[in-house]
Amino acid sequence: MCLLRKYFSHAYSNPVVICTICVQWCFYISSPDSSEGQQCPLAVGVETSSQSASDGETDCEVITVTIGATVPTGFENTAAEEVQEKIGADATISKDRGRIYFQITTDKLSQVHNLRSVDNLFVVVEEYDNYQFKDSKEETLEDLQKLASKLPWTNALKVWKLNTSLKKKRGPHRRPQGPKGKGRRGRNFRDRGKANKDVVETDTMETVTVEIEKLQLEPQAPTTGQGGGSPDLENSPLGEQQEVEGQEPGPKVLKFRVTCSRAGDKHSFSSNEAARDFGGAVQDFFQWKADMTKFDIEVLLNIHNVEVVIGIALTEESLHRRNITHFGPTTLRSTLCYGMLRLSKPQASDVILDPMCGTGAIPLEGAIEWQQAFYLAGDNNDMAVSRTVNNICHIQKKRLDKCSTPGLPIDTVQWDLCHLPMRTNSVDIIITDMPFGKRMGSRKKNWDLYPPCLREMARVSRPGSGKAVILTQDKKCFQKAISRMGGLWRKHHTVWVNVGGLHAGVFLLKRTAGIFGQTPEDVREPLEEQPGKEKTAEEREKEVQ
Repeated sequence: MCLLRKYFSHAYSNPVVICTICVQWCFYISSPDSSEGQQCPLAVGVETSSQSASDGETDCEVITVTIGATVPTGFENTAAEEVQEKIGADATISKDRGRIYFQITTDKLSQVHNLRSVDNLFVVVEEYDNYQFKDSKEETLEDLQKLASKLPWTNALKVWKLNTSLKKKRGPHRRPQGPKGKGRRGRNFRDRGKANKDVVETDTMETVTVEIEKLQLEPQAPTTGQGGGSPDLENSPLGEQQEVEGQEPGPKVLKFRVTCSRAGDKHSFSSNEAARDFGGAVQDFFQWKADMTKFDIEVLLNIHNVEVVIGIALTEESLHRRNITHFGPTTLRSTLCYGMLRLSKPQASDVILDPMCGTGAIPLEGAIEWQQAFYLAGDNNDMAVSRTVNNICHIQKKRLDKCSTPGLPIDTVQWDLCHLPMRTNSVDIIITDMPFGKRMGSRKKNWDLYPPCLREMARVSRPGSGKAVILTQDKKCFQKAISRMGGLWRKHHTVWVNVGGLHAGVFLLKRTAGIFGQTPEDVREPLEEQPGKEKTAEEREKEVQ
């Protein structure tokens, strides 16, 4: 009966929720399995007091679920390869670029969070490959409202609870589409206004100690405001628990929000309208409390043309926020750095160079994941070098705190990119992010910067085996500079990516066997650098030939 008192001690927004609780309690105790000490469905993966007294151990149910992951656009195949390599699951690439899906058993959930190529994770509630949208907006939104009560939420909520118990810390929330104005906590989803711009709030939360078995995850029957509830409970504020002496606190009412991501030009509704109506139906079904900022659970509604996927988020912030603490004006995401590194296929004892390291994001990611290679990070800007050193020290301190080997195979140098203090033919792989000409430099300066940079990279690279992975958005300038290299570089593969809304390319170059200093460009260049000296007829004839 203490469990019954625990349910009665809590009242939600509608006073006659007690009637719903009574019905659920009667259903549970009338179940033929309840007399045999079966675990309550609200405490999956968590040891309850009655269980510990009788069995002394937790009966964790292992189920198979579909996990969705957002990845850097263009590196979907790279992420799929990593999933196969580290988890042993075959990943499917979504029609919507930047997403992959794969099936796992819940005992491998912690391994999923260790993937280096994924940004965000979610568990799939249901997916529709060819969802039939109605012609009118009203009918479509009404269908989305009806959909909420038909979805198989059970397994997805079990995974969410297990994921919550695995998390050690709750990082800062990234909260897109938060409503403007005050009083947004506890508001009804159907009262939401227009979407606000992206808001990032840093919420320094302590170690998670939430009693997961007390979360209200089961759907609640709609209440009508009639019934014989207690006057004290009927007058209680929204979502507030009434503490009565001798009673245990009631189940915690979850705070949630719905985030809709929509792509396609044949929809009669907007993302905000879909999130509003679908979120209102979820609120009615579960009797959860809507909160756009300090939410416990985030329901995702992804719509891409006729493909619809409903999921529950498993990450509160992107997994790419793992290495960098000292940011620069153009810091790359760690997941994008991982994709570039994997494209180069580092081998043991390789010397890997980033001549324009910025904050050191690329060599840091490589030194953590491929520790058998050696990394050199350099830049001509002293502030960039200082940021790189600070980021390396941060990772080393974090590794030391975890009692792992603190040292990293990485060093930092300040240098002139066009005159690297390195021997010719001494580098195996060059990976760098070249200036786009947007936030750093300009398109005009790129025409003067790219050719000498690529020549110097060709000089230090090993002929025949050297590789370069270059990220740039100034594709025209890059292509022209490559054509002037006299055959020192050969373009092998290109991956088109989205970097901060810019359409950029990751170019994989292979170093040819050509000997630096003996190409036609090397012969002509000294004369071109002396505009006052006239060329002889023989020189002009040789140049034409």
